Amino acid sequence: MLEFDIPGRPKLTIENIVFDYNGTLATDGVLAPEIKESLAKLARQAKVYILTADTYGTVKEQCSGLDVNLKTFPKENAGRNKAEIVEELGAARTACIGNGFNDLPMCSCAALSIAVIGEEGCSGKLLAACDVIVKSISDAFELFFQPQRIKATLRN
Repeated sequence: MLEFDIPGRPKLTIENIVFDYNGTLATDGVLAPEIKESLAKLARQAKVYILTADTYGTVKEQCSGLDVNLKTFPKENAGRNKAEIVEELGAARTACIGNGFNDLPMCSCAALSIAVIGEEGCSGKLLAACDVIVKSISDAFELFFQPQRIKATLRN
């Protein structure tokens, strides 16, 4: 569990961290070794979930050996499926990280939302809806590993 004491805001308690897979964590269906290391490290602090329609069919193999929860769903209605999963986990205790238009519903209901501008780019509508915007998935991980960064960005 992660706690953030942000001036001018109620204390933020995060138990679940939900990631979109393709475009956010993975490039062309593949996780870089440093991303795997960061996922393993983050899983020691909170429950980590990876949500995907698994476009490339690689998520199980790529996440093998990681202490993460994989949730796959059909390609249609991905946004709705992601939001339903976040609601089931408890949106008030969940952070979401994504890059695509279909990440908008889950990020809109989460307690903390982070948009990643990666190699695939990022949906403009998602950028407007998220609490924090970062230029890479590595920067998103660092927000959790260096919590003063979230405090500095979101303070009132």
